Amino acid sequence: MGRTPAFCGVILAAGESSRMGRDKALLPWPPQPTSSALADTFLSAAIRLFFSHVDVVLVVVGKNEAPLAPVVYANGASLVVNPEPERGQFSSLRVGLQEVLSRGRDAAMITLVDRPPVGAETLATLESAFERATTKTQRKWAVIPEYQGKHGHPILAAREMMEAFLRAPETSNAREVERAHQSEIEYVPVDDPLVAVNIDTPEQYAALSLPPTLLPSS
Repeated sequence: MGRTPAFCGVILAAGESSRMGRDKALLPWPPQPTSSALADTFLSAAIRLFFSHVDVVLVVVGKNEAPLAPVVYANGASLVVNPEPERGQFSSLRVGLQEVLSRGRDAAMITLVDRPPVGAETLATLESAFERATTKTQRKWAVIPEYQGKHGHPILAAREMMEAFLRAPETSNAREVERAHQSEIEYVPVDDPLVAVNIDTPEQYAALSLPPTLLPSS
């Protein structure tokens, strides 16, 4: 599938990774038995995945700007700094979406850097579903992947959904906003367990070497 200029990729990477003990954005992907300078990372792999469908990728960082900036720029993405990352992930989402709108884009592919990159076919499936859902008479605001009943990432959001996130109180979170607009969201079943995987601890990262049916889900 060709690029869709209206889309802008957004990767949220401003977390402190306190439970992991090191920045999850820089974890090797796929997991490597030994460290290698040539290994991909969660962040670089996510950037390249999005660049197969969009022409702009924004990476939202916080106090980890210095170590992540070389990866961001080496892979052709743009850096967006959340000045108050301690306010949580929702604040990073809002910073990223405001930048999307400021750049004149009307749709965003959004993922978290602690989610292993999904398959290219999965992203293509979601984009096709988004195109269908947003051209219906009863237009949907977003498309969210679903694996065995679990919702995940990346989320594909139209302008209406982005504006709903930005209008919400700063104390809200993304799930609360999604629940408030559930009828405007299309959930798309996919055969990709990685859409529902969330990596927070060394044990969860180590488990990525297990068969897909045993991968830890959020």
